[in-house]
Amino acid sequence: MRTNQAGIDLIKSFEGLRLTAYQDVRGIWTIGYGTTGPWVHRGLTISPMEAEEKLKDHLLFTEKFVAKQIGEAPTTSGQFSAMVSFAYNVGVGNFQKSSVLKYHKSGKTLAAAAAFMMWVNAGKLKNVAGLIRRRNAERKLYVS
Repeated sequence: MRTNQAGIDLIKSFEGLRLTAYQDVRGIWTIGYGTTGPWVHRGLTISPMEAEEKLKDHLLFTEKFVAKQIGEAPTTSGQFSAMVSFAYNVGVGNFQKSSVLKYHKSGKTLAAAAAFMMWVNAGKLKNVAGLIRRRNAERKLYVS
């Protein structure tokens, strides 16, 4: 399964495109469409084409991880794409232990949709407005 265009658009709109490395709200060096990793550092710049390639790589990794985690659970394109956006943002380790995944795998889709809203904090920052908007968009995509 692959992320649908609505999911890709959601990720791009919330991550934004930054061609120079910056530290996110938690201090993690980030570039492009929210790409992180040990190779991202202060002063790094990339082209728009490189940002697209990094997004594709990160998406492919995240899609494979999400697909493995959901296993045989019935999953719509919207549900998959919403979970990929969520995992892309919170990290695959957090996705793996999330109630979103737990409820989805047990067929409790309304509970899974509601569980997105449990992830609106960033470290010590509580109820971050941008995360509230993103989780609402992911929840909406999940139930579409």
